[in-house]
Amino acid sequence: MPDRFTTLVPEPWRSLVEFVLIPLSWIPDMQQSLLSFVLVSSSGWTAAAYFLFLLFPVLLWISAVWCTQLSLYTLPFRSGRVDLVKLVLLAWWDAALAVWMYWVGLGRFTAVIVGWALTLARLALRLVAETIRQVVMLPFTMTGRMTQSYFQPGVPWIAFLLLVFWCLLEATIFTYTLLPTVTEVLAGIVGAEASPSTTTGLFIFLTLLIMGSFACLQTFADAVKHREYKFLVQMIVIEVFVMTFEVMFLYRELVDAITPWIAQQTGERFQPGLVFTLTLATFGWVDVRGMTWFLFGQYGTPPLLAFISRQPLVKPEAEGAALAPVADFKREVGWLHEKGDELMEYLMLPVLHVAAAAMNFAMILVAARPVFSIPFKSLKEVLEAREMLPTMRWQPKKVAS
Repeated sequence: MPDRFTTLVPEPWRSLVEFVLIPLSWIPDMQQSLLSFVLVSSSGWTAAAYFLFLLFPVLLWISAVWCTQLSLYTLPFRSGRVDLVKLVLLAWWDAALAVWMYWVGLGRFTAVIVGWALTLARLALRLVAETIRQVVMLPFTMTGRMTQSYFQPGVPWIAFLLLVFWCLLEATIFTYTLLPTVTEVLAGIVGAEASPSTTTGLFIFLTLLIMGSFACLQTFADAVKHREYKFLVQMIVIEVFVMTFEVMFLYRELVDAITPWIAQQTGERFQPGLVFTLTLATFGWVDVRGMTWFLFGQYGTPPLLAFISRQPLVKPEAEGAALAPVADFKREVGWLHEKGDELMEYLMLPVLHVAAAAMNFAMILVAARPVFSIPFKSLKEVLEAREMLPTMRWQPKKVAS
């Protein structure tokens, strides 16, 4: 480069310029030799090793040499020459330390990656072994959990399923007994025969009606339990109306359907009247509701009402236990972010040491003071130094007259 530069200088000044550029004349050849040694290699593995371990130290060496040699030209014009020489020497010390920290940082990064790989491999092996063990022990585990959950307090699913099954069964029976009556009534109103949709609609209506009967019993039981006397009177009246409706339109039809069998067993002289039919239907309603209520209705009705109203079926403690896997997942995600930041710090700090040493040489040449303090303890310290750099005021030194 100095030869090319001197060709642009007029002939009378060329000798003087060549003499002035003697301290810089050897740097381009040295720079080209070092870069050729690092970047040109016959083997791919050798080139990768040179690029990884020698490229950044070589670039730091070249920048340090350029800045040091250029600083020699500024010595006659500086006031603090001794301080400048001290700063340059300290910068070379920091450069050597930065190169050493670069190599140590690469070693630490490699050790961390290998350690993580071994840890993940061991975790994968443990996971596979645990998966195989869980698959083998799955029948025994499921049996134990089912037995344990059955004998522990919680949502009474068995009572809930029995209640739904009973409502469907009772609705099926009453649909069969009421279908002729409903068909006759509809034929008299609309003048047409009943269609299959009539049976389906009647079955759905009776299912909801029977579920509502159990809901009224649950509300009545809650009023008695909490001693809400004003509300208790209202529930008694409502329960009487519910019983009257079901006895008149459901259980009476059932009693009428089984009356021929009663007449056959007691003789033709037996002619049941309306009072006997209603009394038998009333006793039937009380017996059926009482037996089903004390067997599974009182336990299955609260889950049924909670399911319809979309209310929680478990206690707050159980909800907290259900949210435990979510908290574990969030904790694992936080751990991954933390380890990712730590790995990025291990990867960036070696390169930043070399870059900071080169920046110190440049700042000593320009402003006669370094910027960064090497070595860096963490990536946060580098970011703080970078934020402080634009706020610095570079005051020129006043020369005493």
